[in-house]
Amino acid sequence: MSDANGLIYAYRVNADGQAMPLGWDDLPAAAPAAGGYLWIHLDREGAHTERWLSEESGVDPLVQDALLAEETRPRCTPVGSGFIVNLRGVNLNPGAAPEDMVSLRIWIEEHRIVTVRRRRLMAVEDVRQRIESGAGPKTPPDFLVGLAERLAERMEPVIETLDDELDELEALEFDQASRKLRTRLRQIRRKAAILRRYIAPQRDALARFTIEEISWMAAYQRHRLRETADDITRYVELLNAAWERAAVMQDELTNRLAEETNERLYLLSVIAGIFLPLSFVTGLLGINVGGMPAANSSYGFIGVVVLLALLGVFEVWLFRRLRWI
Repeated sequence: MSDANGLIYAYRVNADGQAMPLGWDDLPAAAPAAGGYLWIHLDREGAHTERWLSEESGVDPLVQDALLAEETRPRCTPVGSGFIVNLRGVNLNPGAAPEDMVSLRIWIEEHRIVTVRRRRLMAVEDVRQRIESGAGPKTPPDFLVGLAERLAERMEPVIETLDDELDELEALEFDQASRKLRTRLRQIRRKAAILRRYIAPQRDALARFTIEEISWMAAYQRHRLRETADDITRYVELLNAAWERAAVMQDELTNRLAEETNERLYLLSVIAGIFLPLSFVTGLLGINVGGMPAANSSYGFIGVVVLLALLGVFEVWLFRRLRWI
């Protein structure tokens, strides 16, 4: 559901939760019903979005800049009688990487909510569907609470997937270690770091909203937001644990590969040490000068072979005695 002009959808929600869709032409005269609110959802890249925000929305220029910002991080900032709230959700759009989190810019007042996005966010679609079914949020704080809860609920499966991947890798024998395994560990650490980068500030933004003095926010709404912030705190802890587990596994894998390499190099060194005296003897006997012992004897070659074999056995015995092998 999208509009190239910038309006994705808008609703006038009554106090009983019933909603009426609005279009661009309805917005100038639209006023919230008694006890209700307006929700206007805009596409940042839309042709009329910036014009409507600057000329018709009546919001502060600071709010306009925040809603149209190129890059955002989760935050909660009071401006006059309202709040700028930036939130992020996992990217569940087809073909997208979940850790490529989608930003949602929100301006929330007592009777109006303006949201701006660049990419589709499934949690917003969940809220819209509830509104259209008549079971949606009845006040702006309810809207923010419901949206934050849906964002958190959609994060959990993505974070659990990281844990499942680590469990799968831990179950593998390290003898199966390969470049592919190391690549997977790096990918897990990267995903955990990116998710943590945005999820941790989101927890702080929601916590900030709960401690603000807001006359139009009820105690139960603050409690639900705190519960959501606690859930996000747990997700951050899981991401920290996943990052550390991946780091430990990567270090162990690196150490194991280094040990195997050292063992192979040591074995090659021992073999070279055994053959060094043998090579010296054969090289000495290979010089083409007169006076070589047994040069004319039919048993000369066999004698040299036996001598070399005895020398090799002696070296192996000596290396074992010295505990070099």
